[in-house]
Amino acid sequence: MYNFDQIVDREGTNCEKYDSREAIFGRADVIPLWVADTDFAVAPFITEALVRRTAHPVYGYAFRDKAYHDAIAGWVGRRHGWPIDPAWLDFSPGVVAGLVFALRAFTDPGDRVVIQPPVYPPFARVTRLNGREVVNNPLRHDGDRYTIDFDDLDHKLNGAHALLLCNPQNPTGRVFDRDELMRVGELCVRHGVTIISDDIHADLIQKPYRHIPIASLSPEIAAHTVTLIAPSKTFNIAGLSTSVIITPDDTMRRRLRIELDKMHADQGNAFGTTALIAAYNHGDQWLDEFNDYIGGNIEYVCGFLAENLPSVKCHKPEGTYLMWLDFNAWGMPHDELYQWLIDEAGLGLNDGQRFGQEGIGFMRLNLGTSRAVLEQAMRQLLDAYRRRFGK
Repeated sequence: MYNFDQIVDREGTNCEKYDSREAIFGRADVIPLWVADTDFAVAPFITEALVRRTAHPVYGYAFRDKAYHDAIAGWVGRRHGWPIDPAWLDFSPGVVAGLVFALRAFTDPGDRVVIQPPVYPPFARVTRLNGREVVNNPLRHDGDRYTIDFDDLDHKLNGAHALLLCNPQNPTGRVFDRDELMRVGELCVRHGVTIISDDIHADLIQKPYRHIPIASLSPEIAAHTVTLIAPSKTFNIAGLSTSVIITPDDTMRRRLRIELDKMHADQGNAFGTTALIAAYNHGDQWLDEFNDYIGGNIEYVCGFLAENLPSVKCHKPEGTYLMWLDFNAWGMPHDELYQWLIDEAGLGLNDGQRFGQEGIGFMRLNLGTSRAVLEQAMRQLLDAYRRRFGK
């Protein structure tokens, strides 16, 4: 039903991805394959709901009613098999903001917080900015797949107060399985560590993988967990600043709400609420088609690289619309590689080193665009490689 090949001109809309290219990359003509939003038109049922709301001439203070809570609970139950109580839900203007609220609610300045690099850069940044100590539990990389180093995690959780879990994992695209998540949860319960789980990419899953919210595994793990979700990545509505915090434990939820009250952060966004309800009530078929299209993009890029540039290793994402590319075989210094991709290939990718030192020699590529754009990007990469290496 939906046309993901359509190319939408996003320039001139204060679009970070396109209109900030010169500020970010030093030139305005790179193909922007970096920041994690997509180039696809918003689903028509979301646009129609927003048009109906904007037709009313007053945009005053609003509250989130039963329809909002039921839409979230219905979506999480249908898509992820987790029956949640609407009473567990709180608003956040973004998942990173929710992560900060949870950090401040469940840890104190100086507390140790475990992260698992390579990982989304704000994990380390906001932890340090809020006076907490970052403790790294790097993912293991066997050349093909990333896995959790459980012996190291057990050691690092001793004396820690929180674990920031990214599942599906950004940037590697891993979707952690039930056994992995159970081991993480059991270790956190044993060490008395709060799990703050960023599940923003939970809906973006490739077959045959399945997203499992860690809090759904047992009452004991749920009692230690705060889960952060949003329709923003799934439905390309990040600009509406509407995310959800799910806290099953009553005591934890009370502590979190004290922090939200301190920040006066739960007012919400009337249009974000409207979009969320429409997305979660009507978005199943759209999402299924979206994931199929992203799957096609994954196969295209990995196939192109295997045939034409096998020295660039493609990590097929199990989830997310992000791809982790390994350029280490080229032997180029990391900073030189990043600048070469801009200057010679005309590509604006995410600098892998920003995800931790484990990202040296890697770049993150956003697959959330039309196939034609990716085809042009791959041609430019291949042409630039041939000019440099003469192959």
